[in-house]
Amino acid sequence: MAGYLYTEGLSVGYGGRPLLEHIALSVRRGEIVTLIGPNGAGKSTILKSLSRQLPALAGRVVLDGAPLARLGELELARRMALVTTDRVDPELMTCWDVVSTGRYPYTGRLGILSPEDRRIVTRSLEQVHAGQLAHQLFARISDGQRQRVLLARAICQQPDVILLDEPTSFLDIRHKLELLEILKELVRTQHLAAVLSLHELDLAQKISDTVVCVQGDAIGPVGPPEEIFRPEIISRLYHLPEGRYSALLAGAELAPVAGPPRVFVIGGGGSGIPAYRLLQRRGVPFAAGVLQANDLDYPVARALAAELVEEGAYQPIGAAALERARALMASCERVVCTLSAFGPGNAGNELLWQQAGQAGKQTDWRTL
Repeated sequence: MAGYLYTEGLSVGYGGRPLLEHIALSVRRGEIVTLIGPNGAGKSTILKSLSRQLPALAGRVVLDGAPLARLGELELARRMALVTTDRVDPELMTCWDVVSTGRYPYTGRLGILSPEDRRIVTRSLEQVHAGQLAHQLFARISDGQRQRVLLARAICQQPDVILLDEPTSFLDIRHKLELLEILKELVRTQHLAAVLSLHELDLAQKISDTVVCVQGDAIGPVGPPEEIFRPEIISRLYHLPEGRYSALLAGAELAPVAGPPRVFVIGGGGSGIPAYRLLQRRGVPFAAGVLQANDLDYPVARALAAELVEEGAYQPIGAAALERARALMASCERVVCTLSAFGPGNAGNELLWQQAGQAGKQTDWRTL
């Protein structure tokens, strides 16, 4: 079933030269579709073409069953809103004034706001938790506040579709989360269709109903977050070395420190991750183990450790893994343990820690 906004054979680009061809996108009302991909892949170009800021080179965009190209400017402005990262610096305009420009598609040539228009402006500010900013100068508020005001301007248009190009750029983590929480609520309560681009994969994983991989020369995999955020897909999309991206942690790790391991880390259950990253920051190559393949530590250790001793998922530590860990531990200068207790599944690690003590290699990882 086609979405409320969808494309058919769409090709986009500049100067008559296509950047991406045969684009098939679809978004329903009440749904968020997120474009991800490397810089320069074409995410902003797609959004500009969807909003008709950039003419399509081939194919078409369809809104509610009608080709977008047939809509007049006023009708398009009433049905679709665009939020970009372009810096807006209106002189001597209050936040209320900026949001009120979203009513221009409804005010006629003179641009005179009716009492109803004014109520909508005020309500839009309140919906993005920016009512207290109404009388402040837009040029003097923070980036996070500006993004909320620009979102208020977009919803003030009362659109059916909202397009957002990297709306979380320039924001700290608190304001990123606040903005996306507001957007999610607006999409749900006002039954909007939303298409946005994001660089933060962890946020895209949390907010999206559908994720679209934009690869630079074509549209890649499309699907729900649980299908897209897999190591093989993300690594291929961003050209990451194998093992650097963790679907569990929704992030990528830095490269491991080169050289033979000097520290052996006994960890598990997430306890080893701070030690792994500390050693990586300090330029100390390390070995890690013994870790089961299902352990929370595993993806980070696999990315950062010079050597990793692993065991099968949900399996007790076997003799082969234990022997390899002993050999690595013997070659290291120090051994650290981040575990506070040992269970039956990692009794072998408790034995390794005891042997490190007998060899005089036990070290508190916090002192590394």
